[in-house]
Amino acid sequence: MTIHGNPGRIFLCGMALVISALPLTAQQASEKQLPTQAAHHVLDMTVVKPETVGFSSQRLERLHALMQAAVDQKHLSGVVTILARHGKVVDYRTYGQRDMASGALMTKDTIFRDYSMTKPVTGVAMMILYEQGKWLPSDPISKYIPEFAHLKVFKGVDADGKMILVAPDHAPTMRELMTHTAGFSYGNGKTPADAMYGDLHVRQSKNLQEMIERLAKIPLLYQPGKGWVYSMSMDIEGYIVEKLSGQPLAEFMRDQLFKPLGMRDAGFYVPAEKQTRFAALYENSAEGKLIPDTTNGGGMGDFLTPPTMPSGGGGLTSTAEDYYRFAQMLANGGELSGARILAPSTVHLMASNHVPAELLTGEYSIGLQVLRPGFGYGYNCAVVFDPPEANLPEGKGTFFWDGAAGTWFWVDPTNDIVFVGMIQRMHGGSPNVQYLSRSAVYQALVDPSK
Repeated sequence: MTIHGNPGRIFLCGMALVISALPLTAQQASEKQLPTQAAHHVLDMTVVKPETVGFSSQRLERLHALMQAAVDQKHLSGVVTILARHGKVVDYRTYGQRDMASGALMTKDTIFRDYSMTKPVTGVAMMILYEQGKWLPSDPISKYIPEFAHLKVFKGVDADGKMILVAPDHAPTMRELMTHTAGFSYGNGKTPADAMYGDLHVRQSKNLQEMIERLAKIPLLYQPGKGWVYSMSMDIEGYIVEKLSGQPLAEFMRDQLFKPLGMRDAGFYVPAEKQTRFAALYENSAEGKLIPDTTNGGGMGDFLTPPTMPSGGGGLTSTAEDYYRFAQMLANGGELSGARILAPSTVHLMASNHVPAELLTGEYSIGLQVLRPGFGYGYNCAVVFDPPEANLPEGKGTFFWDGAAGTWFWVDPTNDIVFVGMIQRMHGGSPNVQYLSRSAVYQALVDPSK
């Protein structure tokens, strides 16, 4: 055979073929299995002109005025908001201060306590394992947590004030766990069963295994599937993630979500080198004034050291951009910048209502979120499946959640909109920026066809 061309070039090509045939080192094999993380981090956060995707710049000033007024009137210390459509950021702003005592301004890299906005992240962790065939919605929870095999159901008290306990009509399922309909709670109610959460110090358990053992001693509040009570279900999911994956929850989320999505500051605590960017936490006083938080973060601690019991229901911290990356991944059907986390069908399953109509009556709620006709709950997130019936402006299929310190987000698949808002104010308060921001965003969407 006659060889033509540059001999040096031919030699180099041959060497490349030889090298490519050599066995991979463990590190190289790992890199081969996971696409280059750096490539996944490429996400254009450049703000485009709103008109290019159907928004009115003039009308978006109402959103800005709303947030600025809340800060100027000292209802909020500061805010970060991100608005995107078709994957393009059309509004990304900071308002006010990260820390009122020091006067440090709010910045785009400020780190926030996500609290219950952790729940959708834990939901995605569960759906990753669902895609791996590790569980099914119809499975009894006790299949993965044998300690729950003999749970009883609270059914009032007898003449002596003792709890009446009965067997469940059916074993609570994974679907019920992920929709707050299994019968667990946070212990905030007035029943003897609720009181046991405090008596047994469930939320102060030293680790997730101890949490499970304590929960196993507490009866369910109602027959599985017959009620809706906001609960420690997602903390239980965190335990299941660990058990099914063989990894600590923090490591699983880091490897499967945070690194692939480029969520650089997301985690279950804020390391020392990042604590100067950690937002101060506030609450409303009895007089409605903004004061430093007195509740130790609602009992969740200071988030300054790694927790021994990571909370899948409320333990994450992140920047607004970190959470935007997560939300945009869901809006894209499970993919962001080349990192495929879930299949579109899995996102659709997670973000569809799974609460039966007989529970969507307005009887059940948590904070601002009232389950009602058109407004249900999927797997770890609320779902607006009939906006006019729910009296809301967003598109059909919008899913979302919020956190105890006021953080909020939504994904609107009909209009292809993602919104993230970050504040740090416990116990609600006025103004209701979460729902007012919806009005401000949708009144600015003047050309949805774009």
